[in-house]
Amino acid sequence: MSFNWSDYLILAQNLVGKTSFPCQEAEFRSAISRAYYGAYCSTRNYLISKGYKIPKSSEAHRLVREKLAERKDPISYRIESNLDRLRRDRTNADYEDQFPGAPDKTAALDVFLAQRIIADLAKI
Repeated sequence: MSFNWSDYLILAQNLVGKTSFPCQEAEFRSAISRAYYGAYCSTRNYLISKGYKIPKSSEAHRLVREKLAERKDPISYRIESNLDRLRRDRTNADYEDQFPGAPDKTAALDVFLAQRIIADLAKI
């Protein structure tokens, strides 16, 4: 049975909703990262199911966004734009010592955007 990548979004939602963990910023950063990967891998697999050739490599992150932009429809463009926002936030969450902005607000927004991406995939 293959992994359901949108399960990462459920994990991200749970991380954003918790308040008792003493290292809240770690939860928010993890939620940002998981929201991105849930949306990214779901989108990647959608494109593969439609016949696009997407390698499972670091280059795939860029290619997924490029393939969406090539489709030239409003929903694909919205997915591409939201996925790019999630990718930038995930990079900050995973690599920056000082998170730019408020990680709690970014995590909540990113969970929302990931939900929107997954819902939009059903529309294209």
